[in-house]
Amino acid sequence: MLFEDIFLVMISSLVLIIFVLVGIAFLTLLERKVLGYIQVRKGPNKVGFLGLLQPFSDAIKLFSKEQIYPFMSNFNLYYMSPITNLFLTLLLWMSVPFLSMNMNFDLSLLFILCVSSLSVYAIMLAGWSSNSNYAMLGGLRSAAQTISYEVSLILILLSFLFMILSFNVLDLSEYQENIWFLFFLLPSSIMWVVSSLAETNRTPFDFAEGESELVSGFNVEYSSGGFAMIFLAEYGNILFMSMLCSMMFMGGNLQSFIFFFKLAFLAFFWIWVRGTLPRYRYDKLMYLAWKGYLPSSLNLLLFYLSVSLLLLSLYS
Repeated sequence: MLFEDIFLVMISSLVLIIFVLVGIAFLTLLERKVLGYIQVRKGPNKVGFLGLLQPFSDAIKLFSKEQIYPFMSNFNLYYMSPITNLFLTLLLWMSVPFLSMNMNFDLSLLFILCVSSLSVYAIMLAGWSSNSNYAMLGGLRSAAQTISYEVSLILILLSFLFMILSFNVLDLSEYQENIWFLFFLLPSSIMWVVSSLAETNRTPFDFAEGESELVSGFNVEYSSGGFAMIFLAEYGNILFMSMLCSMMFMGGNLQSFIFFFKLAFLAFFWIWVRGTLPRYRYDKLMYLAWKGYLPSSLNLLLFYLSVSLLLLSLYS
């Protein structure tokens, strides 16, 4: 019986990974189309019907190109960093609750925090092992940004956890049957979305690749497969953050088809922001994290803790 259960978990995880990768492929197409229309031009529309086969064409091109490596690079780490980055992103998706539970468990939100904080090492090592000044600067910026916003992300998440008194992702939907947390915890929800943008290194916080001075950030020395893996990891994180936002404050009911529309809208929002907002200034980004979001999230945390305790005392 145990062997059958493990086999089923492995099969369902494999199916999940395949669909996530296909989802990432079409997210890149959506991004190119949306950015195209925002800039009053057409996106990819030549490969296949309306450009639908463009992501697969890009994937074949990227993975069949010659893999180059810088002569002075730290070869093993240079090759392992993109693989680790993609592996950690796919590992994050393992905590997604299936209707059959899959690998979702009581401490799944803690698992998400642990795995997402590990991706900093992959980015830092990718920048350092390339042995390029530009890649190193991009890696340092990216790591500093991710670490800074993780602090406020955890404090904002704690506000939601005090409301449900559980670490299980599934419990979030149970407490939002009557009202979404988006209305009940509006300031925290907005702060979470902005912090998620910074955490995924997306516009207006994409300082790892400030073109004027950093060429292309920590991935500047990567080509073909290595670049594709870093690219897949970034878009996998965007989809995962969209899923988490939907679960946390948009009443993410997995049994409803509307859940996937919410996820798609949030992924579209990530792209929309990229097409609309200019890049922030790096010192302002750091001030926003440490002087803006940190004190605000701490104050809100104390407020929601007191609300939670009051409700417990009333109903006990």
